[in-house]
Order: sequence, then C-alpha cells, then structure tokens
Amino acid sequence: MNPTELYRTWVEVSFDALRGNLAWIRQRVGRRVKIMAVVKADAYGHGLPQIAGALMQGGVDIFGVANPHESLGVRAVGGGWPILLLSASLPAEVEAIVRNNIMPTLGSLDEARWFQREAARQKKTVPVHVKVDTGMGRLGFWHEDAVAPIRRIAAMKHLRLQGIYTHFPSAEDDVEFSTEQVAKFRALLRRLRRRVPLRHADNSAALLNVRGKAAQLGPLFNVVRPGLLMYGIVPPGLPRVPQIQPTLSFKSRVSFLKRITAGRSISYGRTYTADRPMRVAVVAAGYGDGYSRDLSNRAEVLIRGRRCRVLGRVTMDQTIVDVSDPALRGLRVGEEVVLLGRQGGDEITVTELAERARTIPWEMLTAITKRVPRVYIGATSA
Repeated sequence: MNPTELYRTWVEVSFDALRGNLAWIRQRVGRRVKIMAVVKADAYGHGLPQIAGALMQGGVDIFGVANPHESLGVRAVGGGWPILLLSASLPAEVEAIVRNNIMPTLGSLDEARWFQREAARQKKTVPVHVKVDTGMGRLGFWHEDAVAPIRRIAAMKHLRLQGIYTHFPSAEDDVEFSTEQVAKFRALLRRLRRRVPLRHADNSAALLNVRGKAAQLGPLFNVVRPGLLMYGIVPPGLPRVPQIQPTLSFKSRVSFLKRITAGRSISYGRTYTADRPMRVAVVAAGYGDGYSRDLSNRAEVLIRGRRCRVLGRVTMDQTIVDVSDPALRGLRVGEEVVLLGRQGGDEITVTELAERARTIPWEMLTAITKRVPRVYIGATSA
C-alpha cells in the first residue's frame, strides 16, 4: 500500500528536485564560492531534519538559521557543518550559542560584549559574522559608521571575525539599488583594510538578477545564501529557470460529494451562492493545514488534472470545490486533490497560489502546518 493512501492531507517533498536545484546553484556560482543553505522556518516548511540531511550529502558548506533551536535541529543531523544564526541574539541565548558552537551575527557592540564575556567564561574563541546595513533598514551597523565598531570587534580576544555580510531588500526588482549596495559594501571593506574570510550578500533573487549584472560581485562575495531558489521556486517577478524544479507538492483528498441546486449558499458567511445546479466536492484540507482562508472564492485545485474552483470560505479542516465538469463524472470519495503542485498536464505553482491569497511564496510554504505529514520521495544523494 502507498503510505499516502492513509493520509487525508499531506506534503510530498522531492529529494531529486532538491539535489538538482542545488547542482544548478553550484554550477552558477562556481566551485570557489561557498553555499550557505538557508533552512530556517523548518526548511521553508519542507522539514528541517530531512532537508538538512539531504543538503549535507549534496555538498553545502554552511547552514543559515533564524534561532538557536533551529541550529540544534541541524546539529542533531550532522555535527560537522558551520551554522550561522542570521538573526540577532537575545541575552538569554548567548550561553547556549557559545556552548553549541553556533556562529552569531553581530550588529551592535553590546552583542559583541555579551559574546566576548561568555566566550571568556567558557574559555572559547567564537567565530562571528558582522552584519552591515547597506539599505535593508533592519539588523546591523549602518555602513557609514561600521568601520570603528568592526575594528573593535576584531580586537576582542575571544571573538574571531569570520564573516561580514549585508542583505538586498529588492534584488528581484531593483538592480540599480542592489548594485549601489554592493558599492557601499566594497567601500566599507576598503576602509576597513582587513581581510575577512567570508563575505556574502546574495539571496535567491540576487543570484538570478544581480549576480552577473554587477561585475564586481564575483571577486567581492565568496558565499551565497539561497533559500527559495534551493526549494525550486524562482522569486516573483523573475523569469522562469527551466532547471529549477519545485521540491514540494501539497495534496489532499475528496472526502464528500454533494449536489447543490441553484440558490443554495455555501460555507460560512454565505459568501457564495450557486447560480446553477452544481456538483461539489468537500476536500479534506483547510486553513488548519495551511491552506489559507484568503484563498476563499479565489483559488483552484487540481482533480484528475482539471482545475476546480474553490467555492465559499475555506474552513479550518475542509474546503468546498466545484466538480461539475463532465470530465469529473464518476469522481469518487478518496481521490487525490492537488492544492499545490502538478497533476496531469497542469500545475498550480506556489507563486500562483500566493498571488491568489495576496501574499508571497515564502509565507505560503511556511504556513503549511505541522499536522500535515511530510512524505519524502527519491534518494537523498545520487
């Protein structure tokens, strides 16, 4: 028996697609550039332990996480990989970050002092990355003011300046601004007059839209930080890359079939009223599974390769769709429904679904809840 036959709703993750995406990224950046795999938010909803294991076998160099708990999830899979905490550290987290050999991001001298004191207490030298703000307006030292604090950090006995980086806020649609950021970063390094081993800025959008257009990217940055692209999704607004394939499909089943006469209303709030006799199917997935309520009356699902419109409001555990299409005559309870992914000759992409929900692909992926089983397909390594 196929194990998915026991599931009402599930996610399928393709290791083959993940490995292919990673190989394409490696080819694009070359062997001399390190790949930092961003696996925060449960590896973008794909499942952190399984994805981390596959990426370790696939040859990534560093892992990027959002909090210490995620770093321990990577450590539980394999202990030999460097892990960078991409967010600011809370004071209460410093002891565990040092103890577990996680590289913190420093964006203030206060943070540096916390780690200097704790590293001295634990008799360790902690490798750190410094965040420089060249236009994101979030973490880090402003680039104009960064030289003096970075020199002070580099002089701290129990800290080792391992990396320095910045972040592009609009690499997918503003190459000019991103290139200006690169120039600011380069100017900072010149003023710093210090060689820093790891230098990085490129997220998925920059890999596609900035790298290659800004000639100075090659020799300046020697680490890239792919997230969305690694999971097979081209950031919105950028051209499709045929070699990049989605790693995740979101599936459910028909749980009930019903005939609706004209004038009948459907689901909470009665936001849809049938204008003709219809046949509808109840799908065993709702916002409690991560199928957004914002898709109410706006999205479609695939059944037998046919698009079926969502009718009325998506509820916590169930969604109603129109299966009046004559091609769906004979449809039975238990048949597969594709919420996100390919079925037959059609595909519902995460970008399409995000547009229907008026959000972004990152949110659609990370919103898929823990009650949805993840099923892994294909080999983790060739």
